[in-house]
Amino acid sequence: MIEELGIKTLDDVEIEGKCVFVRVDFNSPVDLSTKKLLDDSRIRTHSRTIQELVERKAKVVILAHQGRKGEPDFISLREHSERLSEILRRLVKFVDDIFGEKAKKAIKELKNGEVLLLENVRMWEGETKKLPPEEHAKSKLVQELAPLLDVFCVDAFAAAHRSHASMVGFMPVAKEVVAGRVMEQELKVLYKVRNSPEHPCVYILGGAKAEDSADLSYAVLSQGIADYILTGGLVANLFLYSRDVDLGEGNVKVLEKKKFLGLRDKIAELLDKYEDKILLPLDVAIDVGGSRKEIRIEDLPTQYLIKDIGHETSELYASKIKEASTVVMNGPMGVFEENAFSPGTEKIFNSITSSQAFSLIGGGHTIAAARKLGYLEKFSYVSTAGGALIEYLIKGSLPVVEALKKYSK
Repeated sequence: MIEELGIKTLDDVEIEGKCVFVRVDFNSPVDLSTKKLLDDSRIRTHSRTIQELVERKAKVVILAHQGRKGEPDFISLREHSERLSEILRRLVKFVDDIFGEKAKKAIKELKNGEVLLLENVRMWEGETKKLPPEEHAKSKLVQELAPLLDVFCVDAFAAAHRSHASMVGFMPVAKEVVAGRVMEQELKVLYKVRNSPEHPCVYILGGAKAEDSADLSYAVLSQGIADYILTGGLVANLFLYSRDVDLGEGNVKVLEKKKFLGLRDKIAELLDKYEDKILLPLDVAIDVGGSRKEIRIEDLPTQYLIKDIGHETSELYASKIKEASTVVMNGPMGVFEENAFSPGTEKIFNSITSSQAFSLIGGGHTIAAARKLGYLEKFSYVSTAGGALIEYLIKGSLPVVEALKKYSK
């Protein structure tokens, strides 16, 4: 049981011989030319929950998605089943059907301890409609499969900000509704980080997805969750721009292309209110013909692209991290993929992992940077989520979490 939220877990149900539907998030990077999986980290993460279901002799039916319709990574889950078979060292059956006769027959034929992966649920048009659980329960997906279901196990925290059919539709009709091990772990850690973090608490916001940075900054500062926010990447550029710093035409065009300029007034207001809490770069690294050159903020504008925080900024941020008891990081400090512009991110990673603070990182680019630079195993906790993590930190809950609280009784 997740006591703080009143949500049942696998510890609270008997599952031997029962048909357990487990909704996971297998959504993985795909090689766009070969359509093959580039990384199976999420499959490995969820394999812990699936392995436990197998060991406890459940009949395991997996629901998952891959990509979005119309996008290049929207592919079948057949290879996912093969990867999972390798990880579990047992056959994971696959059926290229979601709720038709072929899928229902395969589910009915499952024996205790066997695993079946259904086809990509997003291949059914009704999956991505954003509706409450009670409406999704009337859908074709749920109506066809519900008679075969005993326990519905939600493990896909990374998709918990989406009230989609396979995420919430089975909850009103299942005999038992529980959180899987990934969902359980995420909620326990994030509940503590958001509701009772040890102070000083430092948030580090970077990367290229700056659209949520103002809302997240306001949420954690206004509620006394964070003591300081350190900025890097395009988030820092946007905040500097909102502070009337002239970045140079090329850097402003990057913000404009991302449609960030409309956030200027909101961020300016935020900076006025929390001027001493939000730290902006003192210097930045620019790309001069592929080489790194550091310049102070007073020396802007520049005709060159800003690609990292500078040394002085790294030292300032490191001093704040050293004093912290809790550190939450979402987004790298610069273009870490280029070796010349990875030092800012690496310095921050080193400062976090050398400190005594409880550290949480999340988001695809942050995790990719931590993996590339050799720090991934050194953080206290690595969240599987990106968008769901940010939304949870802003709002303190998610649509799927609210549904779990309602139906996990």
